[in-house]
Amino acid sequence: MEFTQPHDPGATAPHLRVAPDGFPLADTQPTPRAPAAPIPAPQPRRRPAILAGVLLGAALSLVLLGPWRTTVLLLGVDRAPQGTLVARSDTMILLTSLPPSAYVGMLSLPRDLWVTVPGVGPGRINTAHFYGESKAAGGGPPLAVQTVSEAFGLTVDGYARLTFSGIVESVDALGGVVIDLPTAMSGYTAGEHRLDGTQALAFVRDRAGSDDFSRMQRAQLFLRAVLRQTANPLTWPRLPLATAALLRSLDSDLPPWEWPRLALAVLRAGPDGIDGRTITRAMVRPFTTDQGAQVLDPNWESINPVLMEIFGQ
Repeated sequence: MEFTQPHDPGATAPHLRVAPDGFPLADTQPTPRAPAAPIPAPQPRRRPAILAGVLLGAALSLVLLGPWRTTVLLLGVDRAPQGTLVARSDTMILLTSLPPSAYVGMLSLPRDLWVTVPGVGPGRINTAHFYGESKAAGGGPPLAVQTVSEAFGLTVDGYARLTFSGIVESVDALGGVVIDLPTAMSGYTAGEHRLDGTQALAFVRDRAGSDDFSRMQRAQLFLRAVLRQTANPLTWPRLPLATAALLRSLDSDLPPWEWPRLALAVLRAGPDGIDGRTITRAMVRPFTTDQGAQVLDPNWESINPVLMEIFGQ
């Protein structure tokens, strides 16, 4: 048997209103509306930011890939006994780059090349740094640049001077450098050899059984080896220390924006894509000066075509 709760006339459903007679009344209260969606705040315009990004990218591209040529005179000098830089330049290399075409060229200059040093007169090309630095500290590289520029008829944009102590420290910071020799030279057999900083410097400067032309070849082998080493990802953790060691012994008058241009051009060309040349024996005539110095008279008919190939592109 089912039991039901007695009906209570006064009891109403909670959602109904009733009249005095107990009958429900229609609900005349308005149905509540859903709250209106909030009006979104106006978004800031992105056009100025986008335009600024485009302009920045265009400016960066112009700096890195601008169509102008950059030519730098690389100078390697040994520190004089008195702790100054009054010394002859042991290494002179003209480095030129055209970033749009990823062209990088190197031309090594013999130290004994007989040219006119401005304000001094005829002399070996490597004495320009000595004479300039003797007159005023820091005057060596500008006079070397002027000497090379006037002798070769080239526009040289600046210099980068490195002391040999910096070479030793930076190579050691890299963990050494692996040089791949095409033939036996400087006491090393043909093939790969890992050299520390002291060994690398001795390799480049070795004069036993060789001449200036052989030293120029070894200097370019060394530079290519360093580029390969820095391109190796295993070496990248060492790059900050190697760069710091290099910068301590490097000075240059190039504007800051030229270094990324040069670095990008070298990176794009790659170590094996660099056009490395030297002034060869066939381009000079050995002779002895009135003072008994053995020097090299440049044969411009042989040198000028090479200059056009490297610097006239």
